[in-house]
Amino acid sequence: MTVVVLFVKIIIYNTILWIGEREMAKKISTRKTTAKSSSTAKKTSVKNAEAEVKASVKEATVEPKTVAKEEAVKPKAAVKKTAKAKTPEKKETVEAKPEAKKEEAVKPKSAAKKKTAKAKTSEKKAAVKAKPVVKKEEAAEPKTEVKEKTVKAKPAAKKAEVEVKEPVKKVEIETKVPAKKVAVKAEAPSKKEVAEPQIAVKQDIPMEQPDLGPRRSVAFIGSECYPFVKTGGLGDVMYALPKALAKLNLDVKVILPRYKCIPQKYQEKMEYRGSFYMDLCADGKQYYVGIMEYQEDGVVYDFIDNDEFFSWGDPYTNLIDDIPKFCYFGKAALAALNYLDWTPDIVHCHDWQAALVPLYLRTCFSDTNVGRAIAVLTIHNLRFQGVYDRKTIQYWSGLPDYVFNKDCMIQNWLDANMLKGGITYSNKVTTVSNTYAWEIQTEEYGEGLEEHLRYHNNKVLGIVNGIDTDIWNPATDKLLASKYDAESAIKNKKANKKALQESLGLDVDDNKMVIGLISRLTNQKGLDLVNDVIPGIMDGNTQVVVLGTGDAQYEDTFRYYEDKYKGSFCAYIAYNENVAHNIYAGCDALLVPSRFEPCGLTQLISMRYGAVPIVRETGGLKDTVQPYNAFENTGNGFTFDRYESGLLYDAINRAKTLYFENRVYWDDMVVRDMNKDVSWEQSAKQYKDMYVELTPRY
Repeated sequence: MTVVVLFVKIIIYNTILWIGEREMAKKISTRKTTAKSSSTAKKTSVKNAEAEVKASVKEATVEPKTVAKEEAVKPKAAVKKTAKAKTPEKKETVEAKPEAKKEEAVKPKSAAKKKTAKAKTSEKKAAVKAKPVVKKEEAAEPKTEVKEKTVKAKPAAKKAEVEVKEPVKKVEIETKVPAKKVAVKAEAPSKKEVAEPQIAVKQDIPMEQPDLGPRRSVAFIGSECYPFVKTGGLGDVMYALPKALAKLNLDVKVILPRYKCIPQKYQEKMEYRGSFYMDLCADGKQYYVGIMEYQEDGVVYDFIDNDEFFSWGDPYTNLIDDIPKFCYFGKAALAALNYLDWTPDIVHCHDWQAALVPLYLRTCFSDTNVGRAIAVLTIHNLRFQGVYDRKTIQYWSGLPDYVFNKDCMIQNWLDANMLKGGITYSNKVTTVSNTYAWEIQTEEYGEGLEEHLRYHNNKVLGIVNGIDTDIWNPATDKLLASKYDAESAIKNKKANKKALQESLGLDVDDNKMVIGLISRLTNQKGLDLVNDVIPGIMDGNTQVVVLGTGDAQYEDTFRYYEDKYKGSFCAYIAYNENVAHNIYAGCDALLVPSRFEPCGLTQLISMRYGAVPIVRETGGLKDTVQPYNAFENTGNGFTFDRYESGLLYDAINRAKTLYFENRVYWDDMVVRDMNKDVSWEQSAKQYKDMYVELTPRY
């Protein structure tokens, strides 16, 4: 009997010692501690454990048999529980501790077996890094601890004795947490505390930036630019294209003449950047060059200031005055770049007014920084070439004699052609549509330069223009009676149609088809064809609205039609931006029957506003308008090929037939037109690709 009691006492002593070490390990695993600690932790834990063992042994001597019996019942249940409860909840520490003490007094052996299986793993983790993160299921587990202690498993007492020794050894070697922190109650972190590290990780992840490709610097040189001064499509391109390129990681500067007609609100915002004198003429005469700067939408606008050349109210006067003006402007633009110490990769000049820039680059500025730039020339309209007497151009430009030869600037022996010289000395020549790039190399459209362009066809490229979709946007247009997009166009265009009819004196009738015409009134725009077909299309179900100015013969003809077809025909002989917006939004179709059209913007705007274009297949009109196919219900407009009034009349009648007899298909075309991408985005990417190809040194 004495031997049994002694054996039981030994087991109880080791068990209680393990209990103390286990309680300490549980508290260590739940505290936010560092890997460093003093050696006093293990001494304190051992002393506490010995004190608990002595007290437990004293109490356990009362009923040794019962303890021995209970010890053999449930060690494996404790093993199962230990695997789950690596980090106890605050609730377990605060509330379950008295119960644990009670169990220690009555059945210490059972408590010892409960804590055995995972002690080694738990203490090792606590020694390496004591993290306060508690899994959701672990935090909820301690509620079932008491129940699990009474479940299955009947291992021998000897096995328990062996397992108790290992965790004690581990505590002495690995546990380095200060004793002061062991005494603190373990607190399970809240859900908010557990989630905070995840939020921090997400915030540390950098956002991916879009790859905009290689960067280039481009200097645009042209005679006009919206909103400062505009007389045609060139002004729209000089405004919208640089803005689109700036969004593609290009450094863009636009150089313009400082005309006196520029609105005062822009003049007031210009900043003085400097001034100097430049020799211009063949005799070396000096001229003043002032530089005024204005910035908007990531684009820098530099205005060349000289009252002698730019004091006129209209940017274009007559050729005898324009030749000296633009000889000066082209050279002053390059001199300003040198003065500002801004060397572009590309110098992009537009039309004949800036066509001498490539010649200046390769002659007068060849030894300067700006002389290293690549020259690109864009032809917006080949009809205008800057042709004048050779002696006059040679004197004002100051260019050397060798550029005045038949292969460069000379035309018809006595005249000099500024555009021809620009084509010769440019690295790349672009036009504003693919079809126009091919057409200008033919006799019909070449304007006398077809042979010269065919000779340089390896550097001719066509890129279709776009429009500024921020300005031309029916969903945000404040000038409209009712805003709309592609989804609401069929309904809301009716309100704009009614407002247009009321404002222009037309009969208010939604069932009538309204055809618009917004154009310069010249032969180039096909006005002779329109004049021929008007009597045939005015059938009582059709209304026509004309907006524009031009040749007197067409202005008078349209006034006659307005008087003859009252309530069905309106001739607005002027250009009014507000009226133009309302015509695009209120009309059902738009006429663009041009004899030739390098690109054309009106058909792009009309599609943006849901007005179906009726166009001739030439230049940019052919590239942007797909003919309607009645069998497949595809296409976005009506077209005709040869320049004949009968073919225009047929195209208008085909449009009227679909409008009156199959409105569903007509509405489908309206939606297709509005969904078509007519922005500068794709065109700007093509220009950038061209710039990168021309500057491969990067």
